[in-house]
Amino acid sequence: MNVIDYLLDLGASVVLPVFIFLIGLILRVKPGQAFRAGLTVGIGFVGINLVINLLVESLGPAAKDMVKQWGLDLNIIDVGWPATSAIAFGSAVGALAIPIGLLVNLGMLLLGLTRTLNIDMWNLWHIAFTGALVTIMTDNFVLGVITAIVHAMLLLVLGDLSAKHISNYYGYQNITFPHGTSAPYYLIALPLEKLFNRIPGFRDWKADPETIQKRLGIFGESTVLGLILGILIGLLAGWETKEVLNLGVKTAAVMLLLPRMVSLLMEGLIPISEAAEQFVRKRFPGRELYIGMDSALAVGHPAAIAASLIMVPIVLAMAVIVPGNQVLPFGDLATIPFIVCMMVPIFRGNVIRTVIGATISLAFGLLLATYIAPLFTTAAKNAGFNMPEGAAAVSSLVDGAVPTTAIFIFGAKLGYAGIIGIGVLTLVAAYIMSRRHFRTEQKGEAAEG
Repeated sequence: MNVIDYLLDLGASVVLPVFIFLIGLILRVKPGQAFRAGLTVGIGFVGINLVINLLVESLGPAAKDMVKQWGLDLNIIDVGWPATSAIAFGSAVGALAIPIGLLVNLGMLLLGLTRTLNIDMWNLWHIAFTGALVTIMTDNFVLGVITAIVHAMLLLVLGDLSAKHISNYYGYQNITFPHGTSAPYYLIALPLEKLFNRIPGFRDWKADPETIQKRLGIFGESTVLGLILGILIGLLAGWETKEVLNLGVKTAAVMLLLPRMVSLLMEGLIPISEAAEQFVRKRFPGRELYIGMDSALAVGHPAAIAASLIMVPIVLAMAVIVPGNQVLPFGDLATIPFIVCMMVPIFRGNVIRTVIGATISLAFGLLLATYIAPLFTTAAKNAGFNMPEGAAAVSSLVDGAVPTTAIFIFGAKLGYAGIIGIGVLTLVAAYIMSRRHFRTEQKGEAAEG
């Protein structure tokens, strides 16, 4: 546990390059090239975090002032994902999250039930979160651990499912995002896309960044769009002209800088991805291996950022409108890109569809975050979290409003049968996918022969 705590304290920007370097050596990449790849990934990750922090620090005060401006008075505070991850890792299940994630991944790879090699260790806090909530709800630590195991399996299956969409839209070959926040919304986007395609007129609306830029000219460019959306948010916050313009320029900067930081990170991942493809092709002809990464690689897409900025006032409005909601969105308003980034490939960058999909998802998500607030608050107190002044309870959008949280919370109400049942369904889905991949590989080999 001391080793795990030490690794967590070092942070992703330090340990991730080490993992990349070691994986590179295992995949027979030259030591110098593996070292350079790892260092480049680390630098890219630092750059991404700097830009995301700029977005958080810019939108955070604006969101706070929007709450005051609109007179919102809700008694459950959204404490944001940094606090949520600390609470999750501070739980009894959280202490086992990384070993669970590694062992589940290794086991499913050896059994051929996944093609995803997840190196995103820090985001295993998502499985710790659901495990901690189930432990508190059932007063059963073993059931909480089983929940974390099943959650880890489910995320790997989602990583396999979404890999082709990630490759086709974002252009990231052999990269996937088994991310606890982002991946579940991929499943919501799939049926919504089919529904949208059945609506006459609406199905023909094109609202991807490229189409928007063609129609609006300079006003459709990602940086100018970021400027406009930032100014609108500043005006809704009731800020003065100077502050409004500053926010506009900062959001424009995020629109420009985040994709470039992602490109830098991908520059480091490319040699590792290519080596992984060659390694697997040589030993397992026709088989693919996906490298599981943080969905931060996807949040910088113009469609994801534009949809997220539009969602900020929408989420605050829904907090008042949705009957039964008691959560005041705040800490996670700036991390909405992580919620929408896996919807974007399914909607092919259509900003309107992404906003509608996110609105539907978060309308239900607010109710879920309200429902789990007592469990969340108990977990926070157990982890020694200091409650915000004036807050009766705490919750979050990440992961309090995520669909998988609902699946495991309501599944746990059936005890072992519910969680194990989810696990069996997950393994069945993994097996079916593996058989489909196997048949596809055989056809490919037959065609080559």
